[in-house]
Amino acid sequence: MKKYRKTILTRFAIAMVVAAVTILLAMTNTGCSNGNGAPVKAATNNTTPGAAAPEKFTLRKGALPQQVKLPAQLASFEEVSIFPKVNGYVKEVFVDVGSVVKKGQLLMTLEAPELEQATTQAKERYARAKLDYTLSEENYRRMAKAAETPGAVSPMNLAGLKARADADSALCNAEKANWQMQEAILGYLHVTAPFAGTITERNVHPGALVSGEGKDGKPMLHLGQMDHLRLQVDIPEGIAAALQNKDTVSFYLSAYPGKKMTGHLTRKSGLVNSTYRAERMEMDVYNKDGRLSPGMYADVLFYSNGNPEAFTVPRTAVVTSTERKYVIAIRDGKTTRVDVATGNESADKVEITGDLRPGEQIVAHASDDLPDGLAIK
Repeated sequence: MKKYRKTILTRFAIAMVVAAVTILLAMTNTGCSNGNGAPVKAATNNTTPGAAAPEKFTLRKGALPQQVKLPAQLASFEEVSIFPKVNGYVKEVFVDVGSVVKKGQLLMTLEAPELEQATTQAKERYARAKLDYTLSEENYRRMAKAAETPGAVSPMNLAGLKARADADSALCNAEKANWQMQEAILGYLHVTAPFAGTITERNVHPGALVSGEGKDGKPMLHLGQMDHLRLQVDIPEGIAAALQNKDTVSFYLSAYPGKKMTGHLTRKSGLVNSTYRAERMEMDVYNKDGRLSPGMYADVLFYSNGNPEAFTVPRTAVVTSTERKYVIAIRDGKTTRVDVATGNESADKVEITGDLRPGEQIVAHASDDLPDGLAIK
């Protein structure tokens, strides 16, 4: 009987210990109660990441030097597509692709029998008109000589002869002009080089019919100057404003990796493209050894000293949207969005200009989520 009671007490004691441990664990998870019997909540941190004071950046004026690499392309200093002026057949072609020609050199001849006949007819009409004028002029001269004797020639007859001579003179001049025009048109059958260069394209052969209307769009020949080239590059307006004619510019060609070349800025278009906000500029490149070719791709290096009146700020301080670029300034303890224009850029910094003052503070890591008027300590 005593053993039975001892076992019962042992089991009861174990049950009480387990119950006490369970209650203690429950109190640990849910918190203790206060003096009024209400549970006391565990202390929590009510500060959210959005409520943290943003990092600030103090504005100071200073330029951001930058080396800019821009794509460019070589082009012939002079180039022309040669189309026929008149309709005709190709008679002979004296050049081919790669032929080096001189100014005025005969490149090809055309034949058009109807033009030759028209020129011959114009010449004969001029000769006839000239003879008619010569006869009328001589007749008037003799009658004028006879009119010196009073009553020998009627004044009316003399006036008629003078008018006839003047009319024949005008007709003679017109026929002469028509003959000269036909001669000029006939001269278009001989195609010559307008300047010295190299034939880069040939699209016709003897016997081909060519048209002065040029409907097919293909030239007979294409001529380009090779010893003197243009390096054409579109430069952003922020950099273009600081460049002047005769400035030395370095560039590299994809065809000759690692070989640095130089040229001088010789022409500025003076027009900023409204789409790309860039100005076309050109440099003269002389190709005496013939190693360079029009169409070669180049990388042009420009050294921009930056704008000393601009502010250099972290790139993260500038917010760019589809409508504007702005920074978030802190004025009177509140955020204010200020529109800016950007200039030179580096990996982590950018030049800005706008309605800002030296010593003013802006948000260093700005975003579109920060509204205007937010209080900042």
